[in-house]
Amino acid sequence: MLEFKALWDQAYSFPAYTDSSPAEHKGLWEGIHRLARIPEWARAVVPADAKLKLLVLAEDWCGDAANTVPMLAKWAEETPGLELRILKRDEHPEVMDRYLTGTSRSIPIVIVLDRDFRELGHWGPRPLDLQAWVMENKPKLQKEELYPQVRKWYARDRGESTLREVLVAAGLAEVTGLRA
Repeated sequence: MLEFKALWDQAYSFPAYTDSSPAEHKGLWEGIHRLARIPEWARAVVPADAKLKLLVLAEDWCGDAANTVPMLAKWAEETPGLELRILKRDEHPEVMDRYLTGTSRSIPIVIVLDRDFRELGHWGPRPLDLQAWVMENKPKLQKEELYPQVRKWYARDRGESTLREVLVAAGLAEVTGLRA
């Protein structure tokens, strides 16, 4: 059994996480955070008294994490009912092993916790539509062809799929129009 309160207490705030990252990654994370625009619906659907916690497993070198975690951090900053903290995946293998994608230690993983640190659900490592596309095209494309397409997908989506799917994981599916 994972002790989510203890993990939360060890986890980094977004600024502390980026400050701990090498410059080659820090700039990308901070740039995406600065450019992130959170739709009003995403702020409005989280009750101010919810005190939901997003405990994120990530590493600063991960492209999917760089495209989603800064946006989630901005969402938490702008939404009174949300908080976000980040654990480094490689420092917490016992947590990562609970949230494998098949047999892969894919990140990011967002664990949604209630105010009492009980797990409501989890999300990751990519939005469902993007994950399906990657799995279909990975055998056909070289990495240098695949990853620019992934980055373009994230840029077009502007984080909305991630926000909706994290809300589903939080049990707020009816608000997003998605099904859990």
